[in-house]
Amino acid sequence: MSLKSSPESPVVLRQHAEQQYAGELAALRAQDQRQRPPGWLLSPWAVKTYLLGGTLEDGTVISPKYVGQPRLIEIAVATLATDRALLLTGVPGTAKTWVSEHLAAAISGTSTLLVQGTAGLDESALRYGWNYARLLAEGPSANALVESPMMSGLRTGRMVRVEELTRIPTEIQDSLITILSEKTLPVPELSTEIQAVKGFNVIATANNRDRGVNELSSALLRRFNIVVLPLPEALDEEVEIVSRRAGELGRALELPAEKPALEEIRRIVTIFRELRNGLTVDGKTRLKSPSGTLSTAEAISVITNGMAIAAYYGDGEMTAGDMISGLMGAVIKDPVQDQIVWQEYLQTVVKERDGWKDLYRASRDAAG
Repeated sequence: MSLKSSPESPVVLRQHAEQQYAGELAALRAQDQRQRPPGWLLSPWAVKTYLLGGTLEDGTVISPKYVGQPRLIEIAVATLATDRALLLTGVPGTAKTWVSEHLAAAISGTSTLLVQGTAGLDESALRYGWNYARLLAEGPSANALVESPMMSGLRTGRMVRVEELTRIPTEIQDSLITILSEKTLPVPELSTEIQAVKGFNVIATANNRDRGVNELSSALLRRFNIVVLPLPEALDEEVEIVSRRAGELGRALELPAEKPALEEIRRIVTIFRELRNGLTVDGKTRLKSPSGTLSTAEAISVITNGMAIAAYYGDGEMTAGDMISGLMGAVIKDPVQDQIVWQEYLQTVVKERDGWKDLYRASRDAAG
């Protein structure tokens, strides 16, 4: 069966960044007259514009991919223009993977050179593997070699993404040291090496909550510039992020539901921020915090899930009853401790807050 797409091929569930935003990237390339680092498709100015959004001279609107401190994106882009790799860290749900994907798409034109970090990852994922049928028949040869995304990035001068770096076993992590310091990948079986072409670099991500799963060695950390992506500082900023992404996901999934009103999104974001910070927005009531991170990404998931329930089991307009199951699932990770936290929040905040009675009733109904 052919893997090539055809006019009859089904629409993919999720496009890569370079596919979804191909028009914006093409417009930026057409108007980008600034100096580009070797191997880059866009200048650092254009990469920043692609990430943060803006309007080009011809009127083309570039949508923001990241809402946050512009300086963080500037540091990340400038790092990738040097010989140092970039490590994006932060708590889960702070758009590390999202930023990584869009940086690779803007700089190299592809975000698919990806190594997904897991506890079972072996060295071949970062170095190379072998076609064992050819290896047995021919012995070690270039034809028997199977390129990893890292080897491909080195050879072609493109960005390589390494996700969840701290989940990769320590001995496998250390395979990166030679690659990052010497910009070469030795292949001793063939008495050769792959030297990095200009344009190659590594964008890695790691969650702060995972620190200690597989601690990064100091030798490896020295090869990275570290940029910490924080949770949104302001309520309005987080509401904007959730609203935009929920709308994009709703369109991508073709959900026959209306986009929730900003006030509904604001209510979900407010709950997340209050429980996350252990304090109500007015600063008057201290709260217990649940065990989860209650990230922006989880708020987006709650809204999207509510839209799906409203679309297929309601009238298309999201209500408190549509989103309560997703909300409780995000908050209650520990069935004992987090249940207590949620019940206290319901009684002390939700029940007493004007306009939130429907949410209180929906929660009580969901609890049975």
